Amino acid sequence: MKSEDPSQVKPEKPARNKVMKRDALVRRVRAAQRKGERVVFTNGCFDLLHVGHVRSLEQAAGLGDRLVVAVNSDASVRELKGEDRPLVRLRERAELIAALACVDWVVSFSAQTPLRLIEAVRPDVLAKGGDWARADIVGGDEVESWGGRVVRLREVPGVRTTGLIERARGRS
Repeated sequence: MKSEDPSQVKPEKPARNKVMKRDALVRRVRAAQRKGERVVFTNGCFDLLHVGHVRSLEQAAGLGDRLVVAVNSDASVRELKGEDRPLVRLRERAELIAALACVDWVVSFSAQTPLRLIEAVRPDVLAKGGDWARADIVGGDEVESWGGRVVRLREVPGVRTTGLIERARGRS
């Protein structure tokens, strides 16, 4: 049996192909919705991908037919988490999220919240981690105003990016 040159082996669907700009995403979402598919939207920093992220994304995907994941830009992660974050740059974070089988599309956003993106995408379901109070879920009122629903996902206890970083730095 002949061994293949790894540089010549191409993945069937590179994760990078799921990462797109806002306008392309909106076109894909509209096409899916015209076919009767239910589109779920969630967002986050995803600075260090961990089992809590994976389980939340899998749960979100189960709420519909297509899952859109919006990833904070590097600048917005710094604003939210501090100057030493993100540990992983946006392009890599987006590609890692896109590589998950449960994720259909990935888009980034640079604002402090994804509200304008949610308004453009108009998802059928907005999913957010269970650590978020319903009143604090950005875009929830808007999604409900066009007949969509807001779902708080189950929390995965004890798994937080900040805790992992502190442990890696020997602080806990």
